[in-house]
Amino acid sequence: MKIQSVIASLTLLAGMYAAPSTAQQPLSFTVKAADVKATVSPGMWGIFFEDINFSADGGIYAELVKNRSFEFSAPLMGWTIPEDAVSKGEITIINRKENNSSNPRFARITLPAARSFALVNEGFRGMGIKAGEQYHFSLYARQRAGSAVKLTITLLDDAGKTIGATTISPSGDNWQQYKAGFTATAGAQKGKLQLTFTGTGVIDADMISLFPQHTWKERGNGLRADLVQLLADLHPGFLRFPGGCIVEGRELGNRYQWKKTVGDVNERELIINRWNTEFAHRAAPDYFQSFGLGFFEYFLLAEDIGASPLPILNCGMACQYNSAEVVAVNELDPYIQDALDLIEFANGDVHTRWGALRTKMGHPAPFNLKMIGVGNEQWGPQYVERYTLFAKAIKNKYPDIRLVNSLGPGPSGDKFNFLNDTLRKLQADILDEHYYSSPEWFLSNAARYDTYDRKGPKIFAGEYAAHGRGIEGEHKNNWQSALTEAAFMTGLERNADVVEMASYAPLLAHVDGWQWAPDLIWFDNLRSYGTPNYYVQKLYANNKGTAVVPILKDNQVITGQDSVYASTVVDEKSGELVIKLVNAASSVKPVTVAVEGVKGLAANGRLTILRSSHLQETNSLEQPMGIAPEEKNITIKGKTIRTEITPWSFYVIRAKINK
Repeated sequence: MKIQSVIASLTLLAGMYAAPSTAQQPLSFTVKAADVKATVSPGMWGIFFEDINFSADGGIYAELVKNRSFEFSAPLMGWTIPEDAVSKGEITIINRKENNSSNPRFARITLPAARSFALVNEGFRGMGIKAGEQYHFSLYARQRAGSAVKLTITLLDDAGKTIGATTISPSGDNWQQYKAGFTATAGAQKGKLQLTFTGTGVIDADMISLFPQHTWKERGNGLRADLVQLLADLHPGFLRFPGGCIVEGRELGNRYQWKKTVGDVNERELIINRWNTEFAHRAAPDYFQSFGLGFFEYFLLAEDIGASPLPILNCGMACQYNSAEVVAVNELDPYIQDALDLIEFANGDVHTRWGALRTKMGHPAPFNLKMIGVGNEQWGPQYVERYTLFAKAIKNKYPDIRLVNSLGPGPSGDKFNFLNDTLRKLQADILDEHYYSSPEWFLSNAARYDTYDRKGPKIFAGEYAAHGRGIEGEHKNNWQSALTEAAFMTGLERNADVVEMASYAPLLAHVDGWQWAPDLIWFDNLRSYGTPNYYVQKLYANNKGTAVVPILKDNQVITGQDSVYASTVVDEKSGELVIKLVNAASSVKPVTVAVEGVKGLAANGRLTILRSSHLQETNSLEQPMGIAPEEKNITIKGKTIRTEITPWSFYVIRAKINK
């Protein structure tokens, strides 16, 4: 650990603002704007999506009904029968697995007399209902011959009061889908959906669904618009999906199988979410994966927000922290075929088998897939053995597809070193490094990539986040964690010739249903907010530039000297110089930046500041913009930029280059 990083760490840990007692001499930095060191990848800053913390069902996937097809391990989980309806009818869960293995169960409601029987769905920690919003209800139903049952659909607010209703009268003894729409007259944070069956006879029901009209782009089977907008505002270069440990599964039977997540939504086979019981203190027995958000929807989301898709596939290995189950090498072919078929699904001609399915789903144009991940967070010789078989098959058929490969669960140690050495010798394309570490680690590793081999594989910082100690839940996303990540990211940017991609993880978390923290974006049933960490990511992604140029102090890169971290890029598209400065100290840092290699700079530049005077400060649903970027003008004289970096702050300066 370098001495300047130690000093910066100690200063940060002090956690108290100290006003300067005397005027300080400015730190003198030099930018060599004509000395391009690296090209910044268009996909440098991206996002990592995993269905953890109710990120998909109950989160970005806008379905409001939990256990809509009665496929949870407890078939009526999420459903209740009001006390006054118990004696008025009967519900039976029928299993037709021999006829429909992917969606075997449905509910049979029997009304022996002209009465009303009700079912109430609680949603995912309640249903967020907006006043004036139109809601689209649907279900599959059939009636036994001679039956006459009408269905009333009612939205209930937190107190059980009706805030919207409609009716459906199913007919016939064949399965049909029925739809109805209605407008909510009031809002609810934790509303419910009540289905009231009135009449006499027997009616079967399945795939009971409720979506708001205003999903992202108002698509059916759509996504929650506010959450997608937060992602789009990042202007991410890539979208990694679907994980994460979700890819591996606790055992192979619980792994993510992409082919079961495409095609007709009604035929996608639900499985338990591997985070259901992973952490005893945050158990979520009602956490399952409906796959309403499947691989097609992920590809579509990536396209919508301008990100390159990066799907991660199981390589025949379950989570090594859980069962460590592996498929025998001589039985690996189906796993490899899944990878080949996925490329065809994404890029294949409309006349190919999987390209035809993509077309049938509404997207005849290819998704322009350029890379896939082989395994998630695997390690050891067994991973290398399986990776080499994947690589051979994929490269033989699709030589232009680049492969992302695991370097294990941490940034150092025996597991990391073995894979790093072995995969480099195998000339792997991209190596995926993960680090969930302390804020001090992020400060002391700002120079991590300065000495990496420039001719070796590219690096993907695939999962990272600064984890503070002793702070629970959403409060882990404090300013200290975000500030140290900003400092570390100067090193990622400075080494863009080695580091090709980077993504914070995890991405989303429900405030009432999280398993892992910190997370980039938090939400409840109606609201959402970006953490300070989110705004750090946004400032980097929205100020990405195209070429890295040196910023130096005493002819050395700036990696924590005087508790300051820095990187600089040129944005050739806008003709601007973009300087990023992080002050990890509790005191003001006056700075003078002399820019060489340009004729001049425009007299007025733009300064964006992200800061807080309290390291433990967080954003929240009540104060979503407590820590958020501040925009200012900055006056520039000649080719010199002068500013004072306030304590514990992240500055982004954009200056127009005069040609």
